[in-house]
Amino acid sequence: MGQKVNPIGFRIPLTKNWQSRWFARKAEFGPLLHEDLRIRALVKQQLQQAAISKVIIERFAKRVRVTVFSGRPGLVIGRKGAEIERLKQEIARLTEGKEIYLDIREVRNPELDAQLVAESIAQQLERRISFRRAMKRAIQTAMEMGAQGVRVRVAGRLNGAELARTEQYKDGKVPLHTLRENVDYGFAEARTLAGAIGVKVWVCKAQESEDSQDAADAKTRKAPKGATRRTRRASDTVQ
Repeated sequence: MGQKVNPIGFRIPLTKNWQSRWFARKAEFGPLLHEDLRIRALVKQQLQQAAISKVIIERFAKRVRVTVFSGRPGLVIGRKGAEIERLKQEIARLTEGKEIYLDIREVRNPELDAQLVAESIAQQLERRISFRRAMKRAIQTAMEMGAQGVRVRVAGRLNGAELARTEQYKDGKVPLHTLRENVDYGFAEARTLAGAIGVKVWVCKAQESEDSQDAADAKTRKAPKGATRRTRRASDTVQ
């Protein structure tokens, strides 16, 4: 059997970062993890048309900071910030009254975000657009926007066929085993009349990722830029 590895989890020690950033004891870990899942499900459900790429959750004491990366931040903010306030109240209800900080960040190039590309292809499949046309258009657009390589795979009853199958298209280079490469990964499901169709997208980007600024460098053990270093004096040495 083939053994697959999530490209984002595979690169967490090097160029990626966790989407949930907090520490908890063993007894508290499970409830907080499920709370994170409920928060992400709520944000995805409330902001279906806002092109949500990812949701980062940070916890400290009784405060929770939720950072939403969106391709359409105007829909998230709403008129005079009304949507943000409503979303904060619903998240506070899920977290049992904790203080909520909600940040909205714009995804500057939605065509290069693997999650947004996968969701876009899934929406086209639900509208009965040919899967080949949707896949080739997404790959062409991403390559024109500066991607080094794009790989798209769909699996299921394509075009309402009797038997499920897998189709894949690729352009450029997508080195999944090269840890230094900035490979983004996204997955989405299209709910069609014939059944669910899974869409996987890999995008190899030329520029450095946003998360790599905070990630630790496990290979070279170098401190990130801007970190203060304490110089070692002769008096600190052990005799």
